[in-house]
Amino acid sequence: MQITHLASLLQALKTLDKPLPVSSYTVPGIWTGKNGVEQVNPPEYFGHIIEEILNNSTRLDSPSDNVDWRKGAVVYNLFIRLTTAFDHNSDGTIDTEPLACGFRETGTLLKAIALLPYIKNLGANTVYILPLTEIGSQSKKGSLGSPYAVKNPRKLDPMLDEPALGLSAEILLKAFVEAAHLLDIHVVLEFVFRTASMDSSWIKAHPEWFYWIRDNESTRNYGPPHFDPDTLRWIHEVVERHEMHNLPAPSSEYREQFVSQPVSVIEKEGTIHATTGDGTPCRIASAFSDWPPDDRQPPWTDVTYLKMHNNDSFNYIAYNTIRMYDSALENPENFNTALWNEIADIIPSYQKLYDIDGAMIDMGHALPSELKQNIVRKARENNPEFAFWDENFSPTPEVRNEGFNACFGSLPFVIHDIVFIRGLLNYLNKTGVALPFFGTGENHNTPRVCFRYPREEAGRNHSIFIFTLSAILPTIPFLQSGMELCEWYPVNLGLNFTEEDRALYPSDKLPLFSPYSYDWEKSNNLRPLNSYIARILEIRKRYLDLVLCGERGSITIPYVSEPELFAVMRKSGNSSLLFIGNSNLYYTRSGTLEFSMNNIEMLDLISETTWTIKDHKLEVCCKPGECMLFELPPEL
Repeated sequence: MQITHLASLLQALKTLDKPLPVSSYTVPGIWTGKNGVEQVNPPEYFGHIIEEILNNSTRLDSPSDNVDWRKGAVVYNLFIRLTTAFDHNSDGTIDTEPLACGFRETGTLLKAIALLPYIKNLGANTVYILPLTEIGSQSKKGSLGSPYAVKNPRKLDPMLDEPALGLSAEILLKAFVEAAHLLDIHVVLEFVFRTASMDSSWIKAHPEWFYWIRDNESTRNYGPPHFDPDTLRWIHEVVERHEMHNLPAPSSEYREQFVSQPVSVIEKEGTIHATTGDGTPCRIASAFSDWPPDDRQPPWTDVTYLKMHNNDSFNYIAYNTIRMYDSALENPENFNTALWNEIADIIPSYQKLYDIDGAMIDMGHALPSELKQNIVRKARENNPEFAFWDENFSPTPEVRNEGFNACFGSLPFVIHDIVFIRGLLNYLNKTGVALPFFGTGENHNTPRVCFRYPREEAGRNHSIFIFTLSAILPTIPFLQSGMELCEWYPVNLGLNFTEEDRALYPSDKLPLFSPYSYDWEKSNNLRPLNSYIARILEIRKRYLDLVLCGERGSITIPYVSEPELFAVMRKSGNSSLLFIGNSNLYYTRSGTLEFSMNNIEMLDLISETTWTIKDHKLEVCCKPGECMLFELPPEL
């Protein structure tokens, strides 16, 4: 593989290797395996790490040549603007403007390159990066804006560069992918195809790709449509039965807020002005969570939905036009073909420019299936082993048949309660696992594990329990950045938050929209989980074929005498693994499992201690959150 951009970056850093006009620039010691913080010269510090990557790389051929990497993926979820942010000048704030030395305190692609050896040492072999694209400014949330308010999907956020280098974010992303590939790390980018920013660069040229509402007093309080309780029950019943014909529509008053095409658009002094054919002023309709129809998420004021279909009878935003499509829209004559073609060309352009290895599709559950299949087909024409992940909560055969290798799944919503875990695993044991899902208890839209359990080490204990359990399921292990530090602060209040949480954490205090840095220095006064995570992932790798088996009957739940001790048996052929974990995060628990065999010694692969089955019973004792893993002999 060529390494021209990484080499150019190294040369740029060497050119800058001189005294800086600031008294100090500190970095977290943990980034390079040290304690506390260390004061460094940025060009020298980053240049040294890049030289180490170049000199000690695992391979020089593209990892996309490895046809099995998608099955064995271990993901580190990287929100670059947040993950690599740090108070480098130690003044107590994360500045949004570059420091006097020309380096940023908010996260950048240069710092993400420097973090790659750290990510590899955790045991991850794939980085999944939240959107990097240019962010809109209209109705911007927080001081930085949301990465999901995409202004131009073909341009990168310029704040991801380092002004001192004079290199664009585009050049730095190319260098990042080169560095990742040298370390045998795959790069998966998240793409936003269902929504766009309120000032999208597409609006002027393609107003027909958007929903427009009348710009007058009657629409000042525009928001989601209201459905009465009887209609809501009706909607849920028919959707659950997949009866998508003549779905209940919003009221005529709601629908009449929207105007039909053609819409004419002009720009005056940076502001969009739009009118219908008869001269009626109109404006872009902002988005909201469409499903369920009475969802209580706050309005998505900084984004709008892209209009996937053209049909005057469905010229409005609601559940039956955004996600649970009425069957009348399935006629190809209704497809917004030019928009679909533009969307399908975006990932191939990133493949060509940046040599990425995969894509996560934001709101994939709300894209037309035909469009998703087209997206997958065009990317795989360039690279047959390109990975596709779907933001879909159900790992169904339908998602697999659309060409996806994995989906988000429901684990973060059930893994915090063993009753719900038991229900999910019993279901998967009966049906089989059609598609791997993410093995995690948190992502950027849910509460962090340590946010749920802030008392003493409870969050850390629960993180251990969740990560170990998910690592032995047919999942893709998923490390949201900061999880290994026991970070508790929420990134975004998307799902499973209370109204009290929303009052405490407005957008100007949330890292998805405003500057924030993880507690890299003190790890929230708890011991980091780095070495434990690496240990579990090393064990998982040894039993990968067994762990990934998703056949019916491969996930069983043995009885344990202590209800708070949770056990899972994984089986494939003659091989078996037994997981036992203490779901109580505060107290030690002891319990017994019964076996047909007797007087068998078994090694706990985690602690490397030996336990014995006596009188056909295995008696175990687990500290809060502690887990055990046993390889069982074939006769068991």
